[in-house]
Amino acid sequence: MAVRAVRGAVQLERDEAGHMDEQVGALLTAILERNGLTGEDLISIWFTATPDLHSDFPAAAARKLGIVDVPLICAQELDIEGAMPRVVRVLAHIESDKPRADIAHVYLGAAGALRKDIAQ
Repeated sequence: MAVRAVRGAVQLERDEAGHMDEQVGALLTAILERNGLTGEDLISIWFTATPDLHSDFPAAAARKLGIVDVPLICAQELDIEGAMPRVVRVLAHIESDKPRADIAHVYLGAAGALRKDIAQ
């Protein structure tokens, strides 16, 4: 079993805790489903949020999905002029037998424009 990393992102329509829970939950669910993962495959998850998001911690959405025994951390994304607003990014470390090239990185909605080179 190898350690792999899965990337993903979603752009929120508004800075509201319920909306963040919904969108980050959808992102995490898509990452798990598209990679054939369960909670047991997760090692840790890093979340970043753009500086314009203040309503909640993205990691709270993971806890609401039942991801309760996995280390999670949140950080603020760099405040770069012209960057896409209201974005939550994810870097999940997983255990998987998949080759690195077969890992499905998930960019939902408008966030797909962030990494067209790896978004699936």
